[in-house]
Amino acid sequence: MPELPEVEALGAYLRERAVGRRVERIEVASLSVLKTYDPAPSAAAGRTVSGAGRYGKFLDVIFDGDLHLVVHLARAGWLHYRETFASKAPLKPGKGPIALRVRLDDGSGFDLTEAGTQKSLASYLVTDPEQVPGVGRLGPDALAADAATFAERLRSRRGQVKGVLTDQQVLAGIGNAYSDEILHAAKLSPFALTNRLSDAQLTALYEATQRVLTDAVRRSVGQRAAELKSEKRSGLTVHARAGLPCPVCGTTIREVSFADSSLQYCPGCQTGGKPLADRRLSRLVR
Repeated sequence: MPELPEVEALGAYLRERAVGRRVERIEVASLSVLKTYDPAPSAAAGRTVSGAGRYGKFLDVIFDGDLHLVVHLARAGWLHYRETFASKAPLKPGKGPIALRVRLDDGSGFDLTEAGTQKSLASYLVTDPEQVPGVGRLGPDALAADAATFAERLRSRRGQVKGVLTDQQVLAGIGNAYSDEILHAAKLSPFALTNRLSDAQLTALYEATQRVLTDAVRRSVGQRAAELKSEKRSGLTVHARAGLPCPVCGTTIREVSFADSSLQYCPGCQTGGKPLADRRLSRLVR
């Protein structure tokens, strides 16, 4: 799933490539992708792309006249920028992975695509991003929060730190991959309880969050959209690396599986050398 650094980089790429271009039209090929009906997609025609930004993991493409295309890429969605399209014919609904296309006046544009059968990619055409339900519920941005706000938000929600860190109402922008990376950098168990974290542990967690996300943004911004996924994978230390040695201490990285996701961690760095045998009943020292 694209997280804060990748969405930040997509926004930067659109600011570089699309800002100043006029929208020719928006084509919707998937009935489920556009969650709003007023304004209609035709309302974007003739407007100029004036900016691009993000709210947590939501991408915001801004058109003049206070119109926004807000996109949540979900688990399998992506944005592909095209310098040119093979055909000028409108997309046919239900054909292929392309869910939505934005055509610009210079012949370029971008596609929103989604792989697989579980369709969670969502887009909203609105006059105010706060009209998007997910945006309105977001907590402070994970990179923008200062140390005091970060600590207050973490302590506001009692639970395992991995789950609290990825709760978008607590902090916006962190997902499964970067939470693994942040917890490894902070030397904290993913099952540590937020109400038991010391001030020193919260400080370490805040500093790890800033360091991991800032480094990921630095590596991602400037990359082409097509290169962002490989860039993300190349920078990961523990996530998606189960069975490999930890680059810090050499301990084999372990995994805990859930119904629809998994987490990875280093026992040597994070749990005193002990494996997390059960995600719910582990009695390891928190």
